[in-house]
Amino acid sequence: MKKLVLASNNAGKLKEFGRLLATVDIEVIPQSQLGVSEADEPHATFVENALAKARHAARATGLPALADDSGICVPVLGGAPGVYSARYAGEPKSDANNNAKLIHDLAAHSDKRAFYYAVLVLVRHADDPRPLIAEGRFDGEVIAEARGSEGFGYDPHFWVPALGKTVAELTPDEKNPISHRGRALAALLAKLREDGL
Repeated sequence: MKKLVLASNNAGKLKEFGRLLATVDIEVIPQSQLGVSEADEPHATFVENALAKARHAARATGLPALADDSGICVPVLGGAPGVYSARYAGEPKSDANNNAKLIHDLAAHSDKRAFYYAVLVLVRHADDPRPLIAEGRFDGEVIAEARGSEGFGYDPHFWVPALGKTVAELTPDEKNPISHRGRALAALLAKLREDGL
């Protein structure tokens, strides 16, 4: 199996990415296991942040690296929270505060449409001129009342009209194939099957 460093210390991502990438003979190693520090995410776009994280991990380890950046985007708010989703209400990070701010910011608007967006960037080496980039989008709308206990972040307030549930009411098996990250991973796997690592 080929080795790849995941530019994240998130156990859930490690498990999900590891399981799927094993299908194309790639072993995923978390950056923390290799002593890699968290990279800065100073950019205004998801793709730039993911690319910076992937290049940072590849440079520190000499291995191919995979990074993701994701968040929730609300068109009526100009795409906010966007890349600032995790810290929308400021520091320290708080899902409850982020959700409260989003609901407050949307209170005056009738259009509550939103989408989760994820981008994955895989670099074969730190200076890879042709990184593999895959994206996924998951549409819904923001509701004021929290529902469900699964998931994290904005999930209890992210209503999926087609399913009649919030994301927090979906089981992981229901959510993973249709989520923004699940869709991005499927697109990345297709590219890896075509291009290889």
